[in-house]
Amino acid sequence: MFKTLKMYYDFCNEEDRKKLYLAMFLGTFKSIFAALRIPAIAVIIQGLLDNNMTMKNVWLSFGIMCLSVLGQIFIGLKTTMLQTEAGYHSSSNKRIEIAEHLRYLPMGFFNANSLGRITNITTNTMEQLSDVATRVVMLVSQGIITTAVISLFIIFFDIRIALILFLGIVLFAFFNTLMQKSTIPAAPRKYKADEGLVAAVMEYIQGIAEVKNFNLTDKTAKKLERSIVEKKDADTFLEYRVIPFFALQGMTTKLTGVVMSIASIYFYLNGSMSLLYAIMMIIASFMIYESLDIMGSFSALIRCINVTVTQANEVLSLEPMDINGSEMSPENMDIELKNVSFAYENKTILDDISIKIPANTTTAIVGPSGGGKTTLTNLIARFWDVDQGEVLLGNKNVKEYSFDSLMKNFSFVFQRVYLFEDTIANNIRFGDPEASMDRVINAAKKAKCHDFIMSLPDGYETIIGEGGATLSGGEKQRISIARAIMKDSPIIILDEATANVDPENEDLLTKAIEELTRDKTIIMIAHRLKTVRNADQILVIEDGTITQKGTHDELIKVDGTYKSFVTERKEAISWKLA
Repeated sequence: MFKTLKMYYDFCNEEDRKKLYLAMFLGTFKSIFAALRIPAIAVIIQGLLDNNMTMKNVWLSFGIMCLSVLGQIFIGLKTTMLQTEAGYHSSSNKRIEIAEHLRYLPMGFFNANSLGRITNITTNTMEQLSDVATRVVMLVSQGIITTAVISLFIIFFDIRIALILFLGIVLFAFFNTLMQKSTIPAAPRKYKADEGLVAAVMEYIQGIAEVKNFNLTDKTAKKLERSIVEKKDADTFLEYRVIPFFALQGMTTKLTGVVMSIASIYFYLNGSMSLLYAIMMIIASFMIYESLDIMGSFSALIRCINVTVTQANEVLSLEPMDINGSEMSPENMDIELKNVSFAYENKTILDDISIKIPANTTTAIVGPSGGGKTTLTNLIARFWDVDQGEVLLGNKNVKEYSFDSLMKNFSFVFQRVYLFEDTIANNIRFGDPEASMDRVINAAKKAKCHDFIMSLPDGYETIIGEGGATLSGGEKQRISIARAIMKDSPIIILDEATANVDPENEDLLTKAIEELTRDKTIIMIAHRLKTVRNADQILVIEDGTITQKGTHDELIKVDGTYKSFVTERKEAISWKLA
């Protein structure tokens, strides 16, 4: 228990940790004020036993009781605010820290880890730390402090009752330890089930169109149902593991109070304890029961804190790419790859690639699916770091640039566009958050999306659904181009930007791309002949190596993959129903 509490305190930043320690320090005084109830009652009882009850006794007892209640209220308010602020503030900071950390992890992390796990950690895990964990830490810590203070009070008055209490606490701690150990196999299963459920729900919602289109409702719903059942089973398994020890722990706290009360009465009857002390010990036994019971009730969740903190730390401990380069601008936009090799999960993706891409030229990359085209562009933009060789921008290794200064030089238009649940204007401003509305409109006009935006109910202030769900593919693509135009980077990477666009939108997209790529260095992955034939150089990548390099006119004269590529597409275009 104490190890987990320390883990939580260490997890918080220094400012929030100070708040938690201050709350614990003030909690000691809260416990002292709580213990003042015993002498307040003792004053009245003493007056009754001596047959000398006066208003002085009444007022003294009333004053001590008021001091006890008011002290608990004010200190309790302060400690609750400190611990709540520390919990929520720490969780908020960790969310930001995790988001920043994810930003600089290699893309391989996101391929190897499900969206459900990342989402679960940044939402559910952090929410539990800010809400559940803070409350658990607050009540368990206060229970420990109150038990310690009352135990010292009892030791001062009667060592025999203190020994009974000590044995009760030892037995309580024993059952509590067993309960913590019982959750070791259950807590990870619970959080794995949480991740699985989040991933299943997101997959079901995001793919609902395909599910209905291919009539896979039953199959997909069963997968979601399995995740829900596993979540239920995991939660139930955790509860079943805890309940027996929780019951034993509760019985221990109650029996400790009962034995303390019986012993106090016995010592009074045999003349070894005064009636006043006996009554005070009985009252103290109820207070001990209350503090131990509260601590025991919430200590079952201590293991969950351990797991959630561990999960967050696992993400933060992942090795990011070295991003501590210099803030600088390249001398020119020449790009060069020298003997670059890259493997992912022990599978070689690119093998000894060497190419030069001069500034203000267009390089088209073609080849079969899985050949390494997208990986090549990811390495140029340093979404991954190469295993061997080096990538140069302006005659300097991309690792010499800070990540932010490197990214200023690149704009991307992907085949799959992601737009945020925000206004269209703010989605375009993503390329320059401080841009004026005039610049937004100008970028939209260049991207050929101004007309359709103005036809929407609120124009540029129209809120679009998450991922751009309320727009067509071509509309989303043109907004992403407007975003890239707004950023105005000197290097443009196009990853099959027109692959899945209908003919009506293709012409508009082509014009939008022309606006985007004017006077830029262009690197494009494409499968359409007309988008590559005018390129300054064409790279054919197969099985991680460059098998052909040249212009369209040069490559079309040579038997090889490119000539086959062109021939197949010409045949496909000329094919028609008889």
